[in-house]
Amino acid sequence: MADNIQCGLCGKDATVHLTQIVNNKIHKVDLCESCAQKKGVTDPEGFSLADLLAKTNLTFESKEPQVVCPKCGHQTADFKRTGRLGCAECFTVFESLLIPVLEDMQPGTQHTGKQAKNALERNNQQSELSDLKVSLQEAIEQEAYEDAAKLRDKIQAIETLENVEVGQS
Repeated sequence: MADNIQCGLCGKDATVHLTQIVNNKIHKVDLCESCAQKKGVTDPEGFSLADLLAKTNLTFESKEPQVVCPKCGHQTADFKRTGRLGCAECFTVFESLLIPVLEDMQPGTQHTGKQAKNALERNNQQSELSDLKVSLQEAIEQEAYEDAAKLRDKIQAIETLENVEVGQS
């Protein structure tokens, strides 16, 4: 079993793990549930990772140039203070700050979206149904009637299953 990470404030087992990139340096803070609540980390509206880092004696230098978003006026200091961006343009403007954070938080830096499990299954089923219909048409054109009958039966089974599922929802 892996070693548990300890809260940086009280030493209990940490359950909240925060990461911030400042001046291309990674600052990580691990907190237990109790300390996270005391510091306001569990309130997404009132939480500032920069404030927490300052309170835990983790400071950052302000030697890097200040960047300003030309569209909304959001500045590097605003991003560091709030951990939020001001507009869609900020993603490009603050890319050098965002990429290291994203790389540390998740695999990759491209948003690939997500779908509910049922929607994904329906999409896969629709794709399979479409492929079967193309194969059926090809089998008919090639006069492979036994294959065509099998494909027809598969298509009917999938369509029947879809109708049953739609009726249950």
